[in-house]
Amino acid sequence: MPRPAHCVPQRWTNKPVSGLIELLPTLLEGLRLTLQITVVAAALGLACAVVAGLAREFAPRPLNWLAATYVEVFRGTSALVQLFWFFFALPLMGINLGAFLTAVLVLGLNTGAYGAEVVRGAIGAVPRGQWEAAASLGYGRAGTLRRVIFPQAALAMVPPTGNLLIELLKNTALVSMITLSDLTFRAQMLRAETLRTVEIFLLVLLLYYLAARLITHGMGRLERHLARGRDHGGSLS
Repeated sequence: MPRPAHCVPQRWTNKPVSGLIELLPTLLEGLRLTLQITVVAAALGLACAVVAGLAREFAPRPLNWLAATYVEVFRGTSALVQLFWFFFALPLMGINLGAFLTAVLVLGLNTGAYGAEVVRGAIGAVPRGQWEAAASLGYGRAGTLRRVIFPQAALAMVPPTGNLLIELLKNTALVSMITLSDLTFRAQMLRAETLRTVEIFLLVLLLYYLAARLITHGMGRLERHLARGRDHGGSLS
């Protein structure tokens, strides 16, 4: 049975779907911060992934142990709890990083921990014969890794790295819990002010989806570029 007109919230009846454009400026401002965090955290995460992945595969025992500890701690604990610990616990020890730096560090280190296993697995998947072929041509261990092994492994890293970057994008929603006005935080504020829940979160879903599609498109282009390089002699097999 349809609800009487007087039971429908006044704000909803005065704000039809055609008024979605009114909500966009505030949400786009939040999206800007979300993308900033994603880009900076992704750069940190990729650097940590390469360093930790190589350390776990080739470094001496102390560095190997340190890299393994980093990976297991960040993979084995909640990203939200990590955010809270960095933002609320560290200041009690005299270390105040600020909300933006906390978000970038935690999400970057978290992504790097998962990415380290991607790097290690991709390098391990390169046939052993590539090492032997490079050695027969006079390459040292470092030169073989840099010029022969890593370029081949990079192609295998692209799809899982794309998935990790999309997960990073989605995890930025957690930073609203440490006072940052990201896309999710702005959406919550708009919802409280306007009660237009369906419209607001429909737009939020669309904005996150479009951002994820942008990442997917970029990684797809990178994968095709690396594949062309491999087809033109990127290995020694």
